[in-house]
Amino acid sequence: MSRAVAIVVAAGRSSRLGGAIPKQFLELGGESVASRAVRAMTACSGVDGVIVVLSREEINGPRDAALRRIDRVLAVVPGGSTRAASAVAGVEAASDADIVLVHDGARPFVDPALVSAVLNAVRQHGAAVPALPVRDTVKRDDGAGFVAETLDRATLRLAQTPQGARRDWMLEALRLAVASGGEITDEAQALEKTGRRVAFVPGDPGNIKITTPDDWSDALRRVDEDDLAFRVGHGYDVHRFGGTRGLVLGGVSFPGEEGLSGHSDADVILHAAMDALLGAAGLPDIGHYFPPDDPRFASANSATLAREVAGHVRTSGFRIVNLDLTLLAERPKIRERAGAMREAIASSVLIDPARVGLKATTLEGLGALGRGEGIACHAVALLRRAKGSA
Repeated sequence: MSRAVAIVVAAGRSSRLGGAIPKQFLELGGESVASRAVRAMTACSGVDGVIVVLSREEINGPRDAALRRIDRVLAVVPGGSTRAASAVAGVEAASDADIVLVHDGARPFVDPALVSAVLNAVRQHGAAVPALPVRDTVKRDDGAGFVAETLDRATLRLAQTPQGARRDWMLEALRLAVASGGEITDEAQALEKTGRRVAFVPGDPGNIKITTPDDWSDALRRVDEDDLAFRVGHGYDVHRFGGTRGLVLGGVSFPGEEGLSGHSDADVILHAAMDALLGAAGLPDIGHYFPPDDPRFASANSATLAREVAGHVRTSGFRIVNLDLTLLAERPKIRERAGAMREAIASSVLIDPARVGLKATTLEGLGALGRGEGIACHAVALLRRAKGSA
């Protein structure tokens, strides 16, 4: 099997986007644009490793160090004064590769499936470039602000990266481009100039290159959508009647009602809510945080425990959107206390009461709950990932 190495070129100056920080090092969803591009390449199982090309000023600096820490990054090397010179540096460093894929450090959203498609086309044809069809009518400018002609868009394509080739082909083409001093816009053009045939691979509209302020705004919106991804968790708890403590449901006491048996205050509603929140965040259940055999939690106030759980959820990078709770009980009737319960539940997890749904139903005399032997609760929690969380 041929060895494939990806070259991520992140040595540009970002002149068109402007700003003090080159576009490839702007923070996008908690990590740099270049880091996202590198991780996308390492996510492709057919890629054996990645070499990153940085400007000489960045070598041995904190950005260099951050990129080296990414799994399967083989090396970080200094680039040159042009795109071709930087690509040459990366391809030369991939000395044990049979195939190289050159990718823009300013394309953070490349899909591993596209990388695999380019790699497969290189193995078949020797060189490949992903490209999109041109959807709009294309006019050529005459240089004076008028239309010179209308081009046939059926034959036109918009090139993307990664662009790949046999390493010997790519190295020859790029070295000739550097030696000639002519400006090339991508690796496929360098290959064309040496007479190599470059196969097309269908591109991906989502594989955008960040070049202008509008591109950057689009990238931020896209990451915001990812960062606000929703997560759903379900929780369930049941306690039998008994014990010596009073009844507490949803953080509200019910004087005169028989209490529930349990290690803490046996608040079945808050217990179910906590498990729903922890489950949505991918965290262990409440037994992990508050073991039932730990004397520290004997008769513990579940509202206090719920506040701690909410803290774990937020530390994990999530915000609580809402809780929906269904109490299964023959008694007590909660209608008159439902508003206070919703406020107490909301306070315990630090959300607005309007984000807490609470209702109760009986079991129509069926089963242990229907016979009034205990109370159960189902809970559903909706979380969303906080902006900037990994």
